Amino acid sequence: YLAGGELFDRIVEKGFYTEKDASKLIQQILDAVKYLHDMGIVHRDLKPENLLYYSMDEDSKIMISDFGLSKIEGSGSVMSTACGTPGYVAPEVLAQKPYSKAVDCWSIGVIAYILLCGYPPFYDENDAKLFEQILKAEYEFDSPYWDDISDSAKDFIVHLMEKDPGQRYTCEQALQHPWIAGDTALDKNIHESVSAQIKKNFAKSKWKQAFNATAVVRHMRRLQLGTSQEGQMQSTLPSPLAVLRVSVMGMTSRTAPTMSILLVRSEYQSSCSNQ
Repeated sequence: YLAGGELFDRIVEKGFYTEKDASKLIQQILDAVKYLHDMGIVHRDLKPENLLYYSMDEDSKIMISDFGLSKIEGSGSVMSTACGTPGYVAPEVLAQKPYSKAVDCWSIGVIAYILLCGYPPFYDENDAKLFEQILKAEYEFDSPYWDDISDSAKDFIVHLMEKDPGQRYTCEQALQHPWIAGDTALDKNIHESVSAQIKKNFAKSKWKQAFNATAVVRHMRRLQLGTSQEGQMQSTLPSPLAVLRVSVMGMTSRTAPTMSILLVRSEYQSSCSNQ
């Protein structure tokens, strides 16, 4: 049980929220994911719903949760399994190409986009059309929602949401961007617009979010395995109601000096983790 609640809930409850706030949140996420990547771990399902506050304190750290789809890179098999959550999955995953830890960096770019406007960069009720948008990396900084957002923030997102994983920012490169390491993030209050869009676009119940995520994992696996194996595939899907358990991973200021996020591990391991 994590007393601090979900990231979106905290943003909506705030009376004041700026680019600087978003920048600090993304910096924490980058620090944590860089640590994972340095340890050879790829999360593969980073999304706002998996970012939880440890406590209700104003300065509470964020925790990354749900490692059910995580994979140890270089553990003897090439990562090529289509898995993840709609809207956050990288183009190379949908293209069924071998992929790397760069998929997490794409997801962080999507999260940064949402934190600055309150809606996702890719959306369509039809999964096939949604995946087509992602495969082409087709997204916009729409007016008026992005009019008051700095060019530096947009540049940061563009480097993370780069279609070519070889050209995409790593966590280390992203941490050195002026929007994170410098002072280019603006102090203007964007709470009203962002919170309104969050409430509009992310108001689904928790069980529906979990169901949708599972349904898309099923659909994406079908792309790889073929419809003839659908029955067998459904039986291996993880439960959408998996309980989260806190797992402090022995990190100290000496071994992880930039680590500002605790990690949470899911009690289940999806069959996707083995591929």
